[in-house]
Amino acid sequence: MASKTNPFTFLRQVRTETSKVTWPSRRETMISTAMVLVMVIFAALFFFAADQLIGWLIRLVLNVSI
Repeated sequence: MASKTNPFTFLRQVRTETSKVTWPSRRETMISTAMVLVMVIFAALFFFAADQLIGWLIRLVLNVSI
C-alpha cells in the first residue's frame, strides 16, 4: 500500500521536479508546431487520395455508377 504524503510536501516535490525540466525555446516550439502541421496536411492528402482511389476501384469492379 502506498504511503500518504502531505499535500504541501507533494507540491514542493512537484516544484523541484519541474525546475529540472529543460523547456524548449520559443523558436523550437514554433518549428515543431510547423512540422506537425505540415505532416498533418500530408497525411490528410495521402488518405484522401487513397480513399478516392479505393472508391474508384470498387466502383470499377462492381460497375456501379454514381
